[in-house]
Amino acid sequence: MNVKRLRVFPFILVALVALFGVTAASGGSVPSGERISGQSTLEPAYNDANGSIIYLLTPFKTTTVHSNPRAWAPIYVPVYPMSAAGSVGTLNCMHVPSDNCPDHGPGVAAAAAAIMPSVYGGGVVGHDHLLDAPGGSEFNIAWEPVLVLFTSTAAANEHITTEAQLDAAVARGDVIEIPVPELTFNCAVVPAVIYNRATPVD
Repeated sequence: MNVKRLRVFPFILVALVALFGVTAASGGSVPSGERISGQSTLEPAYNDANGSIIYLLTPFKTTTVHSNPRAWAPIYVPVYPMSAAGSVGTLNCMHVPSDNCPDHGPGVAAAAAAIMPSVYGGGVVGHDHLLDAPGGSEFNIAWEPVLVLFTSTAAANEHITTEAQLDAAVARGDVIEIPVPELTFNCAVVPAVIYNRATPVD
């Protein structure tokens, strides 16, 4: 993917420190929100090849990864402003009326508002996670978060659930991608039954 990389300044890193942490459904038919199972968190994501729902499991004690970046794969985090609430529907993590991904949602929202206040200054409705599922060309267990921010409120009305949509939005200038290598972490893709049996955090 052709990624437009921006330098992440220290104050932004502070806002992002909760993004998937160093540890790591509500509404409608789309699953949303973190759940707890044993010593791990689970959350929904999109398979960026086809937009289907998959589930991620991250142990509580996961630490940031210091392996060779060639072994990393991107996990994209599109963030949606409040103005897009009526267009995008339920997201993997909702920030309103309460944050159902509390270990990283507030950091994502704060970073979006700090970087792109013209779009996110009125608040953040939520965010998604997009990544390659097992068998995909970019699948791995070490994931580098890539914040995906819209450049206008009009562009944010498109709900991006596939890599093809994301590539097209980048090409049009509708989004910018901000890799956060400092927060690369390990997680696993697990069956839906594990998420469904886990306990919601809210």
